[in-house]
Amino acid sequence: MSTTVGSGARAPRALLSYGFRPFFLAAALWAAIALAVWITMLTAGLALPSRLDPLDWHIHAMLFGFVPAAVAGFLLTAMANWTGRPAVSGARLAVLVCLWLAGRIDQLLSAWLPVWLAILLDMAFPIALAATVAHEIIAARDRRNYRMIVPVAVLALAQLLMDLGAEGGFGALTGYGWRLGLAAILILISVVGGRIVPSFTRNWLAGRRRERLPAAPGRFDQASLAVLHTALMIWVVFPNAPATGAALLAAAALNLWRLLRWRGAATRAEPLLLVLHVGYAWLVLGVGALGWASLSAGFPLGAAIHALTAGAIGTMILAVMTRVSRGHTGHALTADGATILIYLLVILAAAVRIAAALIIAEREALLIAAAALWIGAFGLFAARYAPLLLRARKPR
Repeated sequence: MSTTVGSGARAPRALLSYGFRPFFLAAALWAAIALAVWITMLTAGLALPSRLDPLDWHIHAMLFGFVPAAVAGFLLTAMANWTGRPAVSGARLAVLVCLWLAGRIDQLLSAWLPVWLAILLDMAFPIALAATVAHEIIAARDRRNYRMIVPVAVLALAQLLMDLGAEGGFGALTGYGWRLGLAAILILISVVGGRIVPSFTRNWLAGRRRERLPAAPGRFDQASLAVLHTALMIWVVFPNAPATGAALLAAAALNLWRLLRWRGAATRAEPLLLVLHVGYAWLVLGVGALGWASLSAGFPLGAAIHALTAGAIGTMILAVMTRVSRGHTGHALTADGATILIYLLVILAAAVRIAAALIIAEREALLIAAAALWIGAFGLFAARYAPLLLRARKPR
């Protein structure tokens, strides 16, 4: 895929030429800003005019603010390749960006709005994104990718459940909402990761004439995904059941073997590729930890959740955003020093955040350190990649 904007195009025209440009920049900026707001709430008592309490605001800002922006950037770009249709761009893309921005402002100021209006403004973007993805794939009769519509629609449903619980007074729905949202994101990562990680690895190793290539996708991959997706959906409804823990541990074991078949160790010479394997490894670790937390009351749930969020989601999103940004702007698919530092910062942020859940005595200091590392990772992405995202494609 390549953009159609000429090398002399102005920044606004280039910015709206492909979904990855505005949404990757928005995702990175919001990831940094939202964490800065959250840690200030936690340590300095900052109060926002929002109906959400501080913890719910943090969850909502990450799962339903940051992540959907990154998902939109990836899907709106990838669909042009999948379907052969023109990319969503120009005015259509600008409307989606404005709806996303309206949702972020709404969640900062929701206490000043009627409940129905606050929820409506918040839901406008996920509904519009799900409708856009469905329209593009169905219009192209791209049957292979029909299933990609499901996690996007489920993510919108999860946001509605959390909004109704945290803002609408139906408190019991809040937990179902954020768990369903997290499950939908992890399912999307497992499906997309299963496509791109072994494919990119195979191409890279073949280009270096390596004989051992990643295993071809087959029934084992399908079984691994089926067990993982089933276990996650059981966890949404029965998070503390022993059967849930057993299913999650089985899913982690199967997906660990799946990951090992992709030959990630052979890609250590190229961090831009290796980090995709690291991101999927975080998914395996997080699912295993979530299973253990379901079985053992003594294991902190926060450690498992942040292995999945800061670890799997944070690392995989930065891995995809850097790769797509470089490839679609005509730059070499190799990690420079700043990009490697981005990866190190987000991996350290996840590790320190997990430590904060395990080491209660140093919790506040570790939380501040983890937030600083996370802000550094996404702030550095914004600083390093904004010039690529705002300018037209580099001539080959």
